[in-house]
Amino acid sequence: MSTVLFYDPACQQPYDTRTLHAQALGGTEATLVRVADALGAWVMQHNRTEDWQRYRRPQRLPGIMHVIVNRDSRALAFVQQHYPGAKVYLWLHDRLHPRARRARWLAATVPLLRASEVTAVCVSDWQRRGVEATLRSLGVAEQVRALTLYNPVDDELCPDGTAVDPDKLVFFSSPNKGLYFALDAFRELRRAMPRLRLAVGNPGYKALPALQSAGVELLGAQPQSRMHLHVRSALCTFFPNFLIPETFGLVFAESHALGTPVLTCDCGAAAEIVADPAQLLPVSVAARCYEALAGSLPAPWRAGPARLAGAAGLFDAYIERIRQWRAGARPQVAPDARFRLSAISEQWRRLLS
Repeated sequence: MSTVLFYDPACQQPYDTRTLHAQALGGTEATLVRVADALGAWVMQHNRTEDWQRYRRPQRLPGIMHVIVNRDSRALAFVQQHYPGAKVYLWLHDRLHPRARRARWLAATVPLLRASEVTAVCVSDWQRRGVEATLRSLGVAEQVRALTLYNPVDDELCPDGTAVDPDKLVFFSSPNKGLYFALDAFRELRRAMPRLRLAVGNPGYKALPALQSAGVELLGAQPQSRMHLHVRSALCTFFPNFLIPETFGLVFAESHALGTPVLTCDCGAAAEIVADPAQLLPVSVAARCYEALAGSLPAPWRAGPARLAGAAGLFDAYIERIRQWRAGARPQVAPDARFRLSAISEQWRRLLS
């Protein structure tokens, strides 16, 4: 029996291996399933009411020596009560800096952090720098070690020779990660290249209001395998997100594994994961000002401001890059060995040994 337990105190609904293959699932939850299944570990979720194989309701399991808490340090009290002798790891997927809301979560658990040996597992070096700054600000940097373990991509995910449609772009992420800005940019892209289409999918945990925009196909919540079919045939994954910087960016790693480049912003961990300047565009002051002004508007009301912004050149860099890629300069990408599930699971085994 495994001595490793992953505990998720923050998920909106229970999930397991079946969910990953049959339903839309967020990147964090999909990552936890992949790693836990590769390790043969137990998984416990705060809101689970029925046991299924290694996925369990909150309870005390015998023989647990390592507990990985997903996201929320406030669950350390539960872990220390039920598994007082276990080594504890806090798996941080979200951006953390001294002024962040999640830093206040950490601050509330400083006595627990000081009372036990906790390791903070980060998903990128970019994210880890913010975590380390936060630990220093709380005075627990000596007690809590931080390290980086990337999120994994399935080993079998690779290009399969699918024909590329130069008129097709895809956006597959939570809509709060810059979807409205992406739609504004796409309107101007399509004005310059009328045959372009944008397929939009999402993991399903953020509601997407009904939208109507020429050339945009709303796919709704999609299982990852189905969304990957769209990604394979796309010119690129179009993801101009700077509103919620990616701490890892599974959308980047999976797109590359499928053979599809991404066009995104040089923001968060994007440069670390994408590792290709041709697929990154800087976040301009004009873009931030535009979003600060238009960000509170409903999507249909943004068309006018977007057209004015487009006339002022806000989206010109996206238009130029897409034109270049359609004309033959599309980057050639492949699976990145840094993110292979077999490699990441081995790093977890060494950490937990």
